[in-house]
Amino acid sequence: MITRIIYVILVFTILLAFVGCNGQAKNNNPSVPITPTEKSTLVGGGCDGCELMYVGMPTDIFSVDTSSGWNEIGKKLLVKGTVFKLDGKTPAPNVIIYYWQTDDNGYYSPKDGMDEKAIRHGHIRGWVKTDKNGKYAIYTIKPAPYPNEDIPAHIHISIKEPNIPNEYYIDEFVFDDDKFLNAEKRKTMENRGGSGILSIQNSDGLQIAKHNIILGFNIPNYLEKI
Repeated sequence: MITRIIYVILVFTILLAFVGCNGQAKNNNPSVPITPTEKSTLVGGGCDGCELMYVGMPTDIFSVDTSSGWNEIGKKLLVKGTVFKLDGKTPAPNVIIYYWQTDDNGYYSPKDGMDEKAIRHGHIRGWVKTDKNGKYAIYTIKPAPYPNEDIPAHIHISIKEPNIPNEYYIDEFVFDDDKFLNAEKRKTMENRGGSGILSIQNSDGLQIAKHNIILGFNIPNYLEKI
């Protein structure tokens, strides 16, 4: 009898641990606990680090931005495109796109005078806000992959829509010609906002990638439905 009771307690304890681990959501603000309701309704399901988009965010954000890395060593890169609503046809104005990336050595290198909260994102970071036609453009340098790793080079992206209370992430921008972007890694991409794989065209020393974003596509708990 005692052995049976111990067995039941053990099974119950394991079940509690399993539910606890799988029921966690990423907390954008660790100082504010996420309630069960927030876990189930947070658009995008949470995003580790996306909340840093508000650190140092300028009052006036334009549809075109030139990153602090533009004048540094690296391949000049222009990423431009249109942000559409969930139907994939209607342009979405006033959407803030926050980006952060590594430098030409593969590091999120800090810069003197940076807010300490944003140091983990490095100094090559910035914002654009889509214009009335949903257009945006980012002039930067092509990021380098992390040193001594086989992770494709990438630009992190988080989105803040005017009518959604929280920010959320979409697919990182990666590059179709990246030697580390093999078939296995392509399969792991979530296609949040559409595929984040960018094709590059060269024009007089400038690499150009056209990339459109579909808001809400493959985004958990998105408020609109088709």
